Amino acid sequence: MQIIESPEIYDVIIVGSGAGGGMATKQLADAGFNVAVVEAGPYFDPADPKTMTQLKWPYESPRRGANTDRAFGEWDMSYGDWEVEGEPYTHVEGTEFKWWRSRMLGGRTNHWGRISLRFGPKDFKGKTRDGYGEDWPIGYEDVKPYYDKLDKLIGVFGTNEGLENDPDGFFLPPPKPRLHELFYINGAKKAGIPVIPSRMSMLTKRINKDRGVCFYCGQCSRSCSVYADFSSGSCLIFPAQKSGGKVKLYVNAMVREVTTNAEGKATGVSYVNKEDRKEYKLRAKVVVLAASACSSARILLNSKSGQHPNGLGNSSNLVGKYLHDSTGSSAAGFIPALMNRDISYNEDGVGGMHVYSPWWGDNTKLDFPRGYHIEVWGGIGQPNYGFGFNPNDFNKFFGLRVGGYGDSLREDVKKYYGCVIGFGGRGEGIARKENYCEIDPTTVDQYGIPVLKFNYKWSDLEKRQAKHMQDTFEEIIHNMGGHYLGEKPGKEKNYGLNAPGEIIHEVGTTRMGNDPKTSVTNKFQQLHDVDNVFIVDAGPFVSQADKNCTWTILALSMRASDYIIQQLKQQSI
Repeated sequence: MQIIESPEIYDVIIVGSGAGGGMATKQLADAGFNVAVVEAGPYFDPADPKTMTQLKWPYESPRRGANTDRAFGEWDMSYGDWEVEGEPYTHVEGTEFKWWRSRMLGGRTNHWGRISLRFGPKDFKGKTRDGYGEDWPIGYEDVKPYYDKLDKLIGVFGTNEGLENDPDGFFLPPPKPRLHELFYINGAKKAGIPVIPSRMSMLTKRINKDRGVCFYCGQCSRSCSVYADFSSGSCLIFPAQKSGGKVKLYVNAMVREVTTNAEGKATGVSYVNKEDRKEYKLRAKVVVLAASACSSARILLNSKSGQHPNGLGNSSNLVGKYLHDSTGSSAAGFIPALMNRDISYNEDGVGGMHVYSPWWGDNTKLDFPRGYHIEVWGGIGQPNYGFGFNPNDFNKFFGLRVGGYGDSLREDVKKYYGCVIGFGGRGEGIARKENYCEIDPTTVDQYGIPVLKFNYKWSDLEKRQAKHMQDTFEEIIHNMGGHYLGEKPGKEKNYGLNAPGEIIHEVGTTRMGNDPKTSVTNKFQQLHDVDNVFIVDAGPFVSQADKNCTWTILALSMRASDYIIQQLKQQSI
């Protein structure tokens, strides 16, 4: 195949425009460097009226918000799913993993719930705590300065609580709890479970002239036309384009590999243009991979050469290994006290929860390590397809005659609307070498690029954690005077434990460490084998935590970018 090579040599090529890639773009462009950003999906600006879905009514959709080709429905702005047409992935027999890809400028930051939690001191030292996994080569004190800068740069609401492993930050004012959340607070506290204001990256107060303030439409998943919620495009890449450096965007560009020279050093990337299906080469002094943990591993494993016969950066045979996702299990409760409520007022708030429960347990008294936090949903937000009213559930589980047609259906919807509260546990799984992704030598995608094969199984530790989640949800529902909605999942269903990958928090495929034999990158996320290639997505994570990983991806990308800037200025790479 003829490969079209660009004559320009960039200072840095960044592959991926999500959290890690967006932060690297902002830092490096602000420092005056010439940056190319290569994104596998199309250009996207949430303020563009052609693409904006915010503030549209469900009746403006022929499907009332449902969508046959998006897992989260038409109103979710992410152009992605666990299945992407023409881009398959495979599994080792008897294992399961669901791989989410978001194909658009800004990546998954257009989809996530903006839950912005710092990892705590214990989260970086897992093996020291309980003997499982490995410790990170860095600690909280190394990342704290970047968390602090991140809070101020992007904006996050919350409150300082003085919790040891849920570190405080620089917070904007949080929104007040809504009615269903007040019920949750009472039910959780009776069980001895703490409840604090959520920590989420939506602006409740203006922080700069480029971004608006949240006006509580509750539609953050649709992307924000005034940039009040965080996404990588609107908050990092667009400002970077206005700063001192030059930022060139290459969209709809599917990266095949990192190219190298005779000495084995990276020279740039090769990508397939999705529009003309031709292959192109870009050149740079430094390559930064931020395509997501699995995608970056795939690129490295496909980057084979005489100097790197096992794939780039893979002399340790660990690229793709130690893949792990957050645990997840969910439940919902029917709360009779919330029936026949007043629905004449707006209770939307921010898009997502106003309160949550950080991990409270003592693992020395439990049969699993680490922990989880509890996310809460409910209320009387704008109804659309799949908004949570299922007459069959009320008929089956409570013997209530609900539903029908016409006036009787409308009356029952009003009676029961807002009387269901839901919970999601999101916890830490243990990183294990036997959970991994690798190249499938028998399958390619529609662009001719070899695809990933996954091998992943939950252990009994994660299953026990899910059981604890379900028992906790049941207790909280009981404390609210409610009824568990549906059948509580038991051992035969792994206590409702989500399939690996379903929580979309996968990390760990290019783990960091001090020893090149047992890790892929060093503590600055620089490949041990090739000093001008860096990984700034969640691949270098040594372990997950009982927190969402995005805030730590951003902080570590900022830290790695500072190191790249220093090395480029010293001409060390």
